[in-house]
Amino acid sequence: MNLYHQTGQTYNTTRTADPLITQRLRILTGNKKGDKIIDVGCGTGNYTLELAKTGLQMYGTDPSDQMLKIAEENVSPVIWKKGYAEKIDFPDAMFDGAIATLTIHHWVDLAKALKELYRVLKSGSNLVIFTATSEQMRNYWLHHYFPKMMSSAMNQMPSFSKIWEYGTDAGFEITKTEKYFVAADLEDLFLYAGKRKPEIYLDPEIRKGISSFADLAQADEIPSGLELLERDIKSQKINIVRDRFDDRMGDYLFIVLSKTAEA
Repeated sequence: MNLYHQTGQTYNTTRTADPLITQRLRILTGNKKGDKIIDVGCGTGNYTLELAKTGLQMYGTDPSDQMLKIAEENVSPVIWKKGYAEKIDFPDAMFDGAIATLTIHHWVDLAKALKELYRVLKSGSNLVIFTATSEQMRNYWLHHYFPKMMSSAMNQMPSFSKIWEYGTDAGFEITKTEKYFVAADLEDLFLYAGKRKPEIYLDPEIRKGISSFADLAQADEIPSGLELLERDIKSQKINIVRDRFDDRMGDYLFIVLSKTAEA
């Protein structure tokens, strides 16, 4: 929470909604124009606002006053409300769909949050989670330069098995998973956005928008890691380092959890 109160003012400069990710969220929710969709952990509302442009009636909820203040500065039909994933202040079966984009690792209680999302969704609706699993993160080349930070980030990130377990316990059925591989033209500069452009990590403004650097990084590790990274970029040794890491599992994952009509 304190992290996002502190970074909210500069968050939008590096964390703009990526068109491809927005498109996949739109398709995977499976909703039609006018449907009510809740974006849980919406932050400053970048994806919320872009999805609203497609004709969805979007609702954004986030625990950070600073983030929501920035979101509310936009002229849009989005309805913003402060709230937590574990306690969503809306009635039962209100929404036709839900999204959670790069946020579940910040939730205090994933099991409780998924039960709460199940409660506010109508039967036949989809919850689309976009996240990195701890299994995928083992294959980030960032481990070579920032091992302590990456260890902390992996410990914070739910495994796919936990998402499956808590999701099914809540009543959902996982109906689809889709791997996401970081593209060179990615516009949302989250943790592994520099997979193909390692030089972005040398920019302190970009690091401010990445929670792992802003909140989990060990202070003594960052200067030395950045120095080594910069040296390897100049010598092109970074290419050798990257080749040691296997990305066949994908870099991130879309997970579709469905509240079946029979439920």
